[in-house]
Amino acid sequence: MVKESKRYWLTFDAKSVQRPLVCEMSKKFDLIFDIRSATVTPQLGLMAIELRGDAKILQAAVKWLVRHGVQVDPI
Repeated sequence: MVKESKRYWLTFDAKSVQRPLVCEMSKKFDLIFDIRSATVTPQLGLMAIELRGDAKILQAAVKWLVRHGVQVDPI
């Protein structure tokens, strides 16, 4: 198990900004998250986040976020 730390920009659209997706992700996957910065309105959410955990789990969590309508870009 290789532990990694990666940072991402998350962009939430009007639909995905209504759900607690980061909380759901942390419960579904064995990851630690650190929100570095965030701006949220009813129409858009922008978040800089650091994720720490096993490399394969990080990849799975990012794919899960994308499937739920979040744009994920590495920082």
